[in-house]
Amino acid sequence: MKELIIEAKRENLPTVLAFVDEQLEAAGCPMLTQTSIDVAVEEVFINIASYAYELESGTAVVQVTVMDDPLSVEITFIDNGNPYDPLKKEDPDITLPKQKRKKGGLGIFMVKKTMDNVTYEYKDGKNILTITKNLN
Repeated sequence: MKELIIEAKRENLPTVLAFVDEQLEAAGCPMLTQTSIDVAVEEVFINIASYAYELESGTAVVQVTVMDDPLSVEITFIDNGNPYDPLKKEDPDITLPKQKRKKGGLGIFMVKKTMDNVTYEYKDGKNILTITKNLN
């Protein structure tokens, strides 16, 4: 497992993506899969940077674990911000025209649809969101 501890600020997204991509490339991740993982990582990290901390920014921990059987990657995001389970948010009705949809929720919906598994837990004062994607 590799770990990055970084201030949860939008401007740190390129550093987070470079860290994740380095692990994916080392694991031989196909480019198309890497792109979908990058979109999910961006969505989760920007949400942490935008909403986890009220007045001051805090840190985000990004852990990347590559597993062998089957070849997959697990990326865990940990923050000490306000407790929030994005998986409890109702999925948007994407059959409605954009103007008639409720605002928000599309990003985490995309994460849930593109990753093989997404879990959330609040433990010891920390939000822990984990996304998993098979690399084969």
